Amino acid sequence: MTVFFQLAVTAALALAVVTGTIAYFRAVRTARPPVGVFNGRDIFLMMGFVLALPYVYLALPGAVLPAVLALVFAGGLSVGYQPVIGDGRLRWALITALIASVLAAHLAFGETAPPYWIANSCVVGLVVVSATNLNVQGGMKLANVARFLLALAAYDAFFAWVVPLTQQLADAVQGYPYAPAAGLRIGEDLGAVVGMGDLLAYALFTTTAYKAYGRAGLRTGIALVLLFGALAPVGALHLVGALTGEAPALVPAQVFFGPAAFVGYRLLRRRGPERRMRDLTFPTDRTPVPTATPREAPTPTPAPTSAGTA
Repeated sequence: MTVFFQLAVTAALALAVVTGTIAYFRAVRTARPPVGVFNGRDIFLMMGFVLALPYVYLALPGAVLPAVLALVFAGGLSVGYQPVIGDGRLRWALITALIASVLAAHLAFGETAPPYWIANSCVVGLVVVSATNLNVQGGMKLANVARFLLALAAYDAFFAWVVPLTQQLADAVQGYPYAPAAGLRIGEDLGAVVGMGDLLAYALFTTTAYKAYGRAGLRTGIALVLLFGALAPVGALHLVGALTGEAPALVPAQVFFGPAAFVGYRLLRRRGPERRMRDLTFPTDRTPVPTATPREAPTPTPAPTSAGTA
């Protein structure tokens, strides 16, 4: 029962975030930042940010951490959905309501209750959708994403099995709202949680693959997300538990997904060079052609009639 619950929740969350990201990508255009194109230096800086962020979180006092996470979520939502809701007051009112709903559900039901996890998952999913599009529409290429995910796989393996930083961060947010993860818990027995970073990895690869190679890239991304983002990590978790008699505390999903995504990129690149944002045209990008106003038909001049003679 547990394995099917975890597999169903993990797959549903991954597909929901990927679907939302693709829908945003097709319907909304974000402002392109004047940063040029992504290169190896940008990937290095991103990895530096990923490495430093957990240490920043762990350095904060326990009561301060959820407040910082709430501010990070609110800022990400404001920037990402400015093209969708241009009215700043309305946008911030909706963001405040979303952030407050997470806290209210946590206080009313607790951190193991479904209402809290549903509210928190909605906020995390919306942040991932906006963050993905800011990067992909800002110029990130599939090659950049594939290399980043390969490096992220090594990072996750090291900090899960050598230096347990990931587990320390998970323990630090226990008992507080605004966990940087999505999932569903039903009491103490059933639970499935997907890290925010994992959801971002799935959305980044799938959306960039779609931008680069169209439907072929989208199909590849979804297949890899389901097989190596959901099935492989959940299966490995229970397989190790069955073989050793003790299930591991966590299995880093990027250990499976990162290498698979890199192989998927290598296969897709055989189709040719990647498409860029300026190469794409969606129905929402097209300017309606004005309909010509029909001219008023001229009144026909009656033909002259000839009078007969008696």
